Amino acid sequence: MDTKQLWAPKELDTPERMLAEARKAFFVMFGVMVAIWAVQIVNWMDHQQLSVEYGVVPHDVGRLPEIFTAPFLHFSWAHIESNSGPLFVFGFLAAYRGVARFLWLTLLVTVTSGLAVWIFQSGDTVGAGASGVIFGYFGYVVLRGIFDRHLIDTLVGLVMGASFAYMLTVAVPGTPGISWLAHLGGLVGGVVGAWLLRDRRPATASGTTPSGTPTGGGSRGAGSTGGGSIPSGPGKDVAAGPRSDLHKELGDLGLL
Repeated sequence: MDTKQLWAPKELDTPERMLAEARKAFFVMFGVMVAIWAVQIVNWMDHQQLSVEYGVVPHDVGRLPEIFTAPFLHFSWAHIESNSGPLFVFGFLAAYRGVARFLWLTLLVTVTSGLAVWIFQSGDTVGAGASGVIFGYFGYVVLRGIFDRHLIDTLVGLVMGASFAYMLTVAVPGTPGISWLAHLGGLVGGVVGAWLLRDRRPATASGTTPSGTPTGGGSRGAGSTGGGSIPSGPGKDVAAGPRSDLHKELGDLGLL
């Protein structure tokens, strides 16, 4: 398997492919929400014991694996209700450009959020809830377009960042009853994920345009000016014409 393709899938450059991935993202997040609410029903029937037994306990090596179960658990109906909307919205936005990349992102922000609590949280506490993962998706969605140089995702990130900037107030110390360390750890993971999982477009070979036409050092006909082969006559640059440059710029912006 090509690990480069796994970490950065090919850009979804057609509406059909984007729609197909968006449909996958919707069903993935729908399944996640069903699973979380089903676990909460069982947890509620057991008086929230699942959250106590499978939440993150700081500094306890035996409870370290619980960083992978804690995001599925919540301490109350109010807790899961407050997380459900942002989880679905940011999860969908993080997944609609590639479910495989989204799964890697989820693993990353789960680990960074859980480890932040496990390492730095003090006292005999138990941590649970999906909010750390939500902050990871938030950081990823806000910065993905910038790192990918994709105009549409950049605009989405700006809108979501402006609309949900208030979330950052619970990623800093001072909010009672809130695990700000989980939020901060998830946010850091999302930012790192936006960089690691960015699109890596293959660089064009030196001296060629994206279409493979020589741009320097190639054969020259009469009247050439230092580019690729062009017919004689003033102002008739055909080989590396302005249309190919325009297409390249639009592609870099994510509009093709």
